[in-house]
Amino acid sequence: MREFIVEADGGSRGNPGPAGYGAVVLDAATGEALAEAAEYIGVATNNVAEYRGLLAGLRAARDLDPGAAVHVRMDSKLVVEQMSGRWKIKHPDLKPLALQAAGVLPADRVSYEWIPRERNRHADRLANEAMDAGRRGEQWSPSRSTAALDAGTAPDTGPAPDGGSARDAGPAPNAGTAVPGPGVAAAAAEADLRAAQAVATPSTGWAPADLGAPSTFVLLRHGETPLTPQKRFSGSGGSDPSLSEAGREQAQRAAAALARRGTVEAVVSSPLARTRETARIVAARLGLDVAVEDGLRETDFGAWEGLTFGEVRERHPGDLNAWLTDPAARPTGGGESFTETAARIAATRDELVAAYPRRTVLLVTHVTPIKTFVRLALGAPPESLFRMELSAASLSAVAYYADGNASVRLFNDTSHLR
Repeated sequence: MREFIVEADGGSRGNPGPAGYGAVVLDAATGEALAEAAEYIGVATNNVAEYRGLLAGLRAARDLDPGAAVHVRMDSKLVVEQMSGRWKIKHPDLKPLALQAAGVLPADRVSYEWIPRERNRHADRLANEAMDAGRRGEQWSPSRSTAALDAGTAPDTGPAPDGGSARDAGPAPNAGTAVPGPGVAAAAAEADLRAAQAVATPSTGWAPADLGAPSTFVLLRHGETPLTPQKRFSGSGGSDPSLSEAGREQAQRAAAALARRGTVEAVVSSPLARTRETARIVAARLGLDVAVEDGLRETDFGAWEGLTFGEVRERHPGDLNAWLTDPAARPTGGGESFTETAARIAATRDELVAAYPRRTVLLVTHVTPIKTFVRLALGAPPESLFRMELSAASLSAVAYYADGNASVRLFNDTSHLR
C-alpha cells in the first residue's frame, strides 16, 4: 500500500478575517512533495481555514492514489484532537467540515499527528501565499508559489494516476489547485521567489495590525482556603477544601474590580470547590453564568496533599529533590508531573481559544495552571514555575492572537485586595 504524508494549515488575518489554506502531499518514503493545494476563501476563522486545508490535502492525496494510507500532520491541536476523536466538535461551523474530512478516505487509512508550527512551514507558506493573492484580488497561482523552496529541488513526479501529469490534473473539488510541489519554481526566478518568501512569512515578533482583537484570558486564582495561609499542598487529589471567610471576601473584592473594568464576557472555572465558589461570586456580580472546564484543575500532588513543604522534605526528600529538578518527575504516590500539567493546560488553552475567539474570558483556576499559562506564553523553561509568586485571588492576563503569538498583559495583580 502506498503511503502519503499530508501537511496542512490555514490562517485568518483577523479571526474572522481574510483567510486561506495550504496543503502539501509528501511521499512518506522519500519526503518528495507530490502535490500542493492552496486557496483564498474570503472571510473565515482560523479553525475553518485549517479544516479547509485538511480537506484539500486529503482530497489531493486521494486523487493521487485512492488506495493509499495517509498520515496527516498539522500544527492545529484542535483539528488533530477532534479528528482523532479525543475532543468533541462543538462549533456548528466545524462539524460539517469534520464530517467531510472523515468521508474522504476510510478512517482506518488516515492517522493524525500534531507538530510544532516550525515543522509545518511548507503548508503555512502556501496558506500565506493564498491570503496574499486574495489581498491582491487574485487567486493563488502555482507559478507564483514560493513553497517549492521549502521542499528542495526534487524532480517532477511524473504521471498522475489517471495517466495525465499531476500538473495537468486540475483542482480537486473545492480543494484549490493541486500541482507537483518541487517543479513550480524556475531557477531563473529564484531571487524573486526568495523575496516573495520573505513577505509571505508570518511575523514572529509584534503582532501586525490586521490580526484583529485577540482572545484574552483573565486568570483569577481562587480565594484563600483554610490550607492557604499554612502553605500546604492543595491540588486536585486532596480534600477539595472550600473558601474560608477571608477567601470569600477576596472573591468579592475581585468581583468588584472586574465589574469596574467591564470587559469580561464569559466565566470558566476549574471543577474544584474553591474555584467554583470563587467563580460563582464573581459571575453573580457580572451577571454571567459559570462554565466548568476540567482541564483547569490544579495539579495532583499525590501523597503530598495537605502537607507543608517542610513536611514533604522531611518525609520524601528524594522525591522532592527530583520534583524540583525534573519537570517529568511526579510527586510521591503517583501525582501529576509538571510536564503532564503543561500538556493538559496547552490542550485546554487551545480548546478555549477556539471556543471564545476574540473574546475576554475569565478563567478561575489555581497556582500551577496560571503559572503554566504564563510560562507557555513566554516560552520560558519549566523551572520558571518556581520563580513566580502568585497570591490568592490575584489577577493575571494573557492575550492570544490569530497568528499564534501570545502577550502577557498582567501578572499577580493584587491591587483590588488592598
